[in-house]
Amino acid sequence: MKRPPILAVVFGSGFGSGFWPWGPGTAGALLATVIWLGMAQVLNTIPLFLTTLVLILLFTWIGTWAADKLEPYWGEDPSRVVIDEMAGVWVPLLCSPAGDLIYAASSFVIFRFFDILKPLGIRALDRRHGGFWVMADDLLAGFYSLIIIVLARWAA
Repeated sequence: MKRPPILAVVFGSGFGSGFWPWGPGTAGALLATVIWLGMAQVLNTIPLFLTTLVLILLFTWIGTWAADKLEPYWGEDPSRVVIDEMAGVWVPLLCSPAGDLIYAASSFVIFRFFDILKPLGIRALDRRHGGFWVMADDLLAGFYSLIIIVLARWAA
């Protein structure tokens, strides 16, 4: 059998984090959170927000393509594809204060809560087939996480 396209593997697996055997989705979301924290060290609030937004859009596009390419080799919604967790965790980080470790950790934990339990329509999106739907459930989990982060910031 042929090997999957290397670029789809590199991006789809979240630069290899999806090969982590104990919770690949958590590894991908953690990598994305660390990337965001690194960006926060060199970017001010508005450039960080815009860069994060561009990464969400870019990774959603690339992730849809990569998942479509990898599903014939790895099966439907393969656990090694974690680019969806990367894009999803960046959604609540959009409204987290730049470089704030508490908000970054909270965004990560809240996102993983929604991603793992899949409440409020997330499971319905997860049951759909195709690369876009691989991405969509995590983006919805990210959106719900964003709401909680915004409410927490508003209440603070």
